[in-house]
Amino acid sequence: MDSEDKKYNIQQNDNYTVIKVLVEKLDTNIAPALKSELVLIAGNGEKNMIIDLSECRYCDSSGLSAILVANRLCKNSRGTFVLTGLQTAVERLITISQLDTVLNIKDNIEDSEHFIMQEITKES
Repeated sequence: MDSEDKKYNIQQNDNYTVIKVLVEKLDTNIAPALKSELVLIAGNGEKNMIIDLSECRYCDSSGLSAILVANRLCKNSRGTFVLTGLQTAVERLITISQLDTVLNIKDNIEDSEHFIMQEITKES
């Protein structure tokens, strides 16, 4: 896949992995591939994930499903999942779905990283 086809970017850090969605629509065109990627990341032992949706203007139910997969994978491994960079329409969908009560949502990557580091410190 050449870089123009890339729908998301994965950056692994010491204590967490950041998955940045690079397309405007998180929908059925990319959600299945994203879910597979999330399962692989978790399978490699990563417990903490941040999904950055700052480029994403639209999300449908399959996109929400991918977000929930990430949340569940992190929970199952006793890790932390954070969603960040929500645009207005995506934030509205998450609020309507009442997922804002279930998910850790932060304004930006820095806040997300800080939150994960706090959670890691709590565990140790």
